[in-house]
Amino acid sequence: VVSTQSTGEELVYRLAGEMLEKVPEDYVPHEVKARLTKYGIFQPMNIFLRQEIDRIQKVLTVVKQTLRDLQLAIDGTIIMSDALKDALDNIFDARVPNTWAKVSWESSTLGFWFTELLERDMQFKTWIFEARPNVFWLTGFFNPQGFLTAMRQEITRAHKLALDVVQLFNEMTRMNKEDVNSSPTDGVYIYGLSLDGAGWDKRGMRLVEPQPKVLFTPLPVVHMFAINEMTKEQKAQRVYECPVYKKPKRTDLTYITNIRLKSNQSPDYWTLRGAALLCDIK
Repeated sequence: VVSTQSTGEELVYRLAGEMLEKVPEDYVPHEVKARLTKYGIFQPMNIFLRQEIDRIQKVLTVVKQTLRDLQLAIDGTIIMSDALKDALDNIFDARVPNTWAKVSWESSTLGFWFTELLERDMQFKTWIFEARPNVFWLTGFFNPQGFLTAMRQEITRAHKLALDVVQLFNEMTRMNKEDVNSSPTDGVYIYGLSLDGAGWDKRGMRLVEPQPKVLFTPLPVVHMFAINEMTKEQKAQRVYECPVYKKPKRTDLTYITNIRLKSNQSPDYWTLRGAALLCDIK
């Protein structure tokens, strides 16, 4: 009779092998430095990129170490520590091992988490080794606020303004990320946000009632930039200052910023509905 323990260990051994094959390549420090130097190492966006790469590299290191050690421990080559036992149980249950969760992001399942690791890594690898993206996936950053601050700093330097007088601002577009083929003159294009508690009229570019039974509505690409003061027209617009959160769990810790969305209703209407934007709906 095969014990359930050994079949569980065999399954995890196989999964560890599959993940090791798919886990992205490490970032080689001198290659990263050479690319950053070419881009301008002290430019705000490149400082931000370097910090993000340091963080994703930490995740890659921990993941590879855990998976290799798990295989060795299951083989009996090394001792199964508490951390490895935790990883074994979590991977078996399709959950994220605690040592990984500590250095990364929340995710409901290991599958979602691993896919996000690959997608985040792809955005950074493309940015550092090919070119700065025309449109950014905000969800893929450890520090999305830092990204928006770097963007503001970039604009203040370009226009010789003081950072404290410049406020974040946005315009909606009708584009999906596939439609974007160049960067905006100022600021950045971002994608990947979903509306919760409201729908979106793509043609009129404004908030509407959500479709029945539709929980989340994807928002088109947003043009984020910064201005030092609003024009009369901008002040006169009826807009809802929609809060953006990293995850469906809305707390001060997952709050990123507000995005201005035009609306026919008064802003209070959407506040009472609890309308918000989410970077991640899983």
